[in-house]
Amino acid sequence: MNANVIEPKLDAPGAGLPAAELLIARWRFGRALKHGNRESFIRQFQLEREKIRELVRCHDADSAARRVLIERVRGMADSSRFWSIWMTLDHLRIVHLGITRTVSLLLAGKRPPGKADTAAVKPSADVTGIVVDEFEKSCDGLLKVATDAADLRTQLRHEHPWFGPLDAFGWLALAAGHLGVHREQIERIGAQLPR
Repeated sequence: MNANVIEPKLDAPGAGLPAAELLIARWRFGRALKHGNRESFIRQFQLEREKIRELVRCHDADSAARRVLIERVRGMADSSRFWSIWMTLDHLRIVHLGITRTVSLLLAGKRPPGKADTAAVKPSADVTGIVVDEFEKSCDGLLKVATDAADLRTQLRHEHPWFGPLDAFGWLALAAGHLGVHREQIERIGAQLPR
C-alpha cells in the first residue's frame, strides 16, 4: 500500500448498513426472492458483469489501482467507500468464490462450515491487475454451479449476516444484487479518476 495514502475515518469492517436501510434492503431482497427465478438472476448477474467489464476497460493500470473516497452507495457498507477499482474487483472475486463454495455445499446436502462474515471479504489494498482475470474466473465458476444445478431450492440453508438463512437459490439472488451494488461503486470511483 502507498505510505502516502491518508486513510479516512470510516466504519469498521462488518459494521453493516444503517438500520432503516437494512430493513428496506431485506424487504427488497424478499420481494426479489419471491418474484425472481434462476434465469432472471443469472441474466441480472451477466448484465452487471458486462457493465463492470466496460467500466474497467476505460481505465489504465495507474487509475484502476488508485483508491478514491466516494459517497456511500445504498446497500454498501461505509467501510468500503475508500477502494480502488481493482480492490472492488478483488472483493467481488472473494465473495463469488465464497458463494460458489456455499452453493456447491448446499447442493451436496452439506452445511457450509463457519459463518458468513462481511468483515472477512474485504480486499487487499495491494491488489494488482491480475485481479481482472481472477474476477472473471470467479464469475464463470459461480455461473457454472448455478446453471448446472438441477434445483437451487435446497433443504439446507446457510446464514447471511444481513439476510438470514438462505438456500442455494437465495445465494444466487444475493450474488446478482451484490454485483449491481459494486458496479455502482465502480462507476462512482471511475467518475473521480482521469481517463
